[in-house]
Amino acid sequence: MGDYMKYKMVVLDLDGTLLNNDKHISLNNIKILNDLHDRGIKIVIATGRNYYMAKALVRDIGNVEPVILANNGAIIRKLQNDELIECNYLNPLEFEKIYREGLKYNLNPVLHVDEYFNGYDLIYENENFEEVYRGYIKKGYERAKLKKFNPSEINNILSVCYFNDYNTLCAFSDKLNKTNRGNYNTICNRNIGKRALLEFLHPDGCKWSALKKYALQHNVGSDEIVSIGDDNNDIELLKNSGIGIAMLNGTEESKKAAKIITAHDNNDSGVYHVLHEIFKI
Repeated sequence: MGDYMKYKMVVLDLDGTLLNNDKHISLNNIKILNDLHDRGIKIVIATGRNYYMAKALVRDIGNVEPVILANNGAIIRKLQNDELIECNYLNPLEFEKIYREGLKYNLNPVLHVDEYFNGYDLIYENENFEEVYRGYIKKGYERAKLKKFNPSEINNILSVCYFNDYNTLCAFSDKLNKTNRGNYNTICNRNIGKRALLEFLHPDGCKWSALKKYALQHNVGSDEIVSIGDDNNDIELLKNSGIGIAMLNGTEESKKAAKIITAHDNNDSGVYHVLHEIFKI
């Protein structure tokens, strides 16, 4: 495990990691985060969720008040006061290319946008949203806005999301990446139910890219970071941190990228047990 005294930052994914399947944080997980915070360890939440949803999910973790790296690194805010620390918006011209190509595959996206203070986070254009987006937008979610996609009129794009079967999304992603490599980052998550989620983000829209920049600003080196995740959007994070830890319930790809696999899953406070062991608490 190495010298636990050298670790200065703990970075945690939410779904499938810090959260159990009921989307709650266990009392044990809350306790270990508060113990680490009291020792001066910086706590960072790194999630594919938008900031508004992430903030609601971590409200029970006491005094910690972490920084939230949301939308897979497209945006970072302080939980304490919602202060914007960093943002990586996707070029609207790139969105236009992605959108037009997606329609050829009969795919229609949901957009995550940075409109936190304007009261919405998602834009969709298909009124039949429950069927088309396959449950990605929950009924009654008030921060989703129905709006025709006119790329020249949409700003602050954090990510373009497609929810479908894995093979369809891989074919679509491969087609675009052949001609547009380097113009954006793509992530395909699999650990979210029966369907996969493909995201297009700014080239720096990656948990690790965003975290590395933030850590440097706080004089924290890569080898001083402990990270825990369970899905494919955590791979770079797990590979590059001082200790990358995959959850027992994680994807095979995330487990291959990690140095350690937890002995307990997300429903049995896997985060608590592994951090307890590393930090000798």
